[in-house]
Amino acid sequence: MGSPDKDQSKGFFATMTSGLSMFGNAMHRSINGLLGYEGLEVINPEGGKEDAEEEAHKGRWREEERDSYWKMMQKYIGMDVTSMVTLPVLIFEPMTMLQKMAELMEYPHLLDKADECEDPYMRLVYATSWAISVYYAYQRTWKPFNPILGETYEMVNHGGITFISEQVSHHPPMSAGHAENEHFTYDVTSKLKTKFLGNSLDVYPVGRTRVVLKKDGVVLDLVPPPTKVNNLIFGRTWVDSPGEMIMTNLTTGDKAVLYFQPCGWFGAGRYEVDGYVYNAAEEPKILMTGKWNEGMSYQPCDMEGEPLPGTELKEVWRVAPAPENDKFQYTHFAHKINSFDTAPKKLLASDSRLRPDRYALEKGDLIKAGTEKSNLEERQRAEKRSREAKGHQFAPRWFDVTDEVTPTPWGDLEIYRYNGKYTDHRAAIDSSDSIDGVDFQSMEFNPWQYGNLSKE
Repeated sequence: MGSPDKDQSKGFFATMTSGLSMFGNAMHRSINGLLGYEGLEVINPEGGKEDAEEEAHKGRWREEERDSYWKMMQKYIGMDVTSMVTLPVLIFEPMTMLQKMAELMEYPHLLDKADECEDPYMRLVYATSWAISVYYAYQRTWKPFNPILGETYEMVNHGGITFISEQVSHHPPMSAGHAENEHFTYDVTSKLKTKFLGNSLDVYPVGRTRVVLKKDGVVLDLVPPPTKVNNLIFGRTWVDSPGEMIMTNLTTGDKAVLYFQPCGWFGAGRYEVDGYVYNAAEEPKILMTGKWNEGMSYQPCDMEGEPLPGTELKEVWRVAPAPENDKFQYTHFAHKINSFDTAPKKLLASDSRLRPDRYALEKGDLIKAGTEKSNLEERQRAEKRSREAKGHQFAPRWFDVTDEVTPTPWGDLEIYRYNGKYTDHRAAIDSSDSIDGVDFQSMEFNPWQYGNLSKE
């Protein structure tokens, strides 16, 4: 039997915890009562303590739009809404998912350093910092356009990289990407899975990301944390990615495990990332700490995970300055991705930059953007009918489907492999003496493989 003091202590803390829980539940109900909808969490992730009613009514929706959209979306609660819901363009950004995939290439020098590094644990420090760096861009609350089947995105003129991504499947929506420079290759198959929860959306990154460091042939595998989009309809929309990021060196067995702290009340813990680089025996070698919206640092540690005497915390990555008051919260690199400055000679007509809905939204014409988006979606349905009438199956140009199915924490994934044809395509163009004098902005977007349906 425990001592009276111990039992009393347990009773005190149990009572205190229960009281805090009751207070939190009462506060939650109070805020939601102001909205008139139960179960919809509304908080301020920036740490402010404004009046709850004022905070609840912040956001991009007008009240009449918000109420009608809420009534329409209620039937989808608990469902995967990746491609089954038609969304208004007012919540979109002028970028597609294929372009968003390229944002991971903003800091390629980190992978270059990982390739040059002799220390196997520092390789993982550089590589995981590269993987974390994209989350500053991922905090944007605007939705990218879903790519049209066969749509592509190409990028050059950045860090010596050649990047190509392609929409390889429409149902389910799947994309594949490949990037390469003299130090590394990067390959990804991505199939987002979502769960609509009313005023929030869980996003599960069903995918496989592999990086090969060329000098030693080291293969790195990345499993990112899930993402949660909060306050979709009511309140200030914000994004969080609580959970573990694991990067494994498949060649040696070493790995990095980093924990993204969840955002607490009034922003407590938001952005914070902590963890360790472990050897193959799962012994900690280097501790890592930082914030995904600021930078990451590292320090050698002992077997208990404590910093080694005589060492100091060193910064490995810091986020680049971003434009102030940017409408879509774009980084300078995001603007480069959208521009033709990073487009290669003889850009493919299927490139995302050429989408008329994306371009109209970029210019601020929401009505035209909505009309063009609807037109593209109808053309995609028309192509599907044409393809099925001929008994044909869609085949991507730059990636081949394989027999490999890999498990992920959120479901099995069919793997697409880069087939090398784009490398040959670019080499032939780059070696040509012809000068590309095409005005990119006059090019017509054309991802269609079964007859040019762009004018139907």
